[in-house]
Amino acid sequence: MYCKMLTGMICMVLLGGTFFIPKVQADESDKKTIVTINEPIQVPGKVLPAGTYVFKLLDSNDRTLVAIYNADEMHLITTVHGISDYRDETPDETILQLEERPSGQPEALKTWFYPGDHFGVEFVYPTQK
Repeated sequence: MYCKMLTGMICMVLLGGTFFIPKVQADESDKKTIVTINEPIQVPGKVLPAGTYVFKLLDSNDRTLVAIYNADEMHLITTVHGISDYRDETPDETILQLEERPSGQPEALKTWFYPGDHFGVEFVYPTQK
């Protein structure tokens, strides 16, 4: 199944009723993005329950090392090392793309692109058998 992406003043990725709502973009060096989800999603090695999370790049030299914090950034939930991804069109808003998983599993976060940046992070998952 293909992901349906909607962008506008607030970027939302809609798949199976799951909404991502990036609320704030702060410091461009770490690409801080606040995301609210209303259903659990999978990131490599972890399932994030519904709630608000902060995504940040950890290293200015490695643009694929992502830290995921709770809403107030007081607790590091997980660190994910992805791979670089590229878009021909520069997004005006944050793009978060989901990937469908087998029945009974939450959808998985596939890519994250920060506004104004051709390069993003692709999240890599183990091969499913």
